[in-house]
Amino acid sequence: MPSDPFKDDCLVLAGHGSTVNADSSGPIRNLVELFQRRRCFARVTAGFWKEDPPLSTVLSDVTESRVFIVPFFVSEGYFSEEVVPRELGLRAPEQSTFPRVQRRGAQTLFYCKPIGTHDSMTGVILSRARSVVADHPFPRKPLESETALFIAGHGTARNAESRKSVEHQARLIREMRIYADVQAVFMEEEPRIADCHRLAGTRNIVVVPFFLSDGLHVCEDIPVLLGETKQRVQERFKQGHPTWCNPTERHGKRIWYSAAVGTDPVIAEVIWERVREAAQFRSAAS
Repeated sequence: MPSDPFKDDCLVLAGHGSTVNADSSGPIRNLVELFQRRRCFARVTAGFWKEDPPLSTVLSDVTESRVFIVPFFVSEGYFSEEVVPRELGLRAPEQSTFPRVQRRGAQTLFYCKPIGTHDSMTGVILSRARSVVADHPFPRKPLESETALFIAGHGTARNAESRKSVEHQARLIREMRIYADVQAVFMEEEPRIADCHRLAGTRNIVVVPFFLSDGLHVCEDIPVLLGETKQRVQERFKQGHPTWCNPTERHGKRIWYSAAVGTDPVIAEVIWERVREAAQFRSAAS
């Protein structure tokens, strides 16, 4: 990874955070430390909607003339296109769109595309699906042609764009004809994660959470939706154990459940790509 192009610039990772699960912001904080060690930027920091430092103040101490803001979200949906730009002062509440490159005094702010819409996410999902089965082949490793893959997203009625990146990945992988079936399922929209057992035409199911951290939804909510008891999930979580045992049988299906895509090492390279894209866009528009 080259270091010179942005050595005088600031990188800001913008995330959701959580007041109830500290692991939610873990990947972002780890990436901040990684980029600080690499010295690719003059300054690297993070801001959160639900944690400190808050998004509303994260730019107050930034003095670099160019600031690249990378939204740590899976889609161009409610949070990445509405909440985060509003909190950063890039978008007024009444605006339906906003410029992704803005001048603020002597500074130029570049609002990059979100992590989850990058092309490399397809490979990350496939890697997650394959590795969780390979690591837990009991009683034997099933063929992919005998397995249904479910990509699990959040979904929200507040923004129709939120589910599109999950559906896009499901469509891309379905067209590869690797798995017996590939479907997108959601926590807050149809089709629901809890319906995986009914939707699958195979006995073997692999569920990959299309989330960017192993936070509350990934570690607690989704295992319950897949059929584990809330009490058992919380007991395992408090003991520091995985909240889902791979594989687990529920409703006549054998289910493998992977880690979130956002904890994959490739995410650091995706961030770099998003910054590079934003810089090129500015150059082309100048």
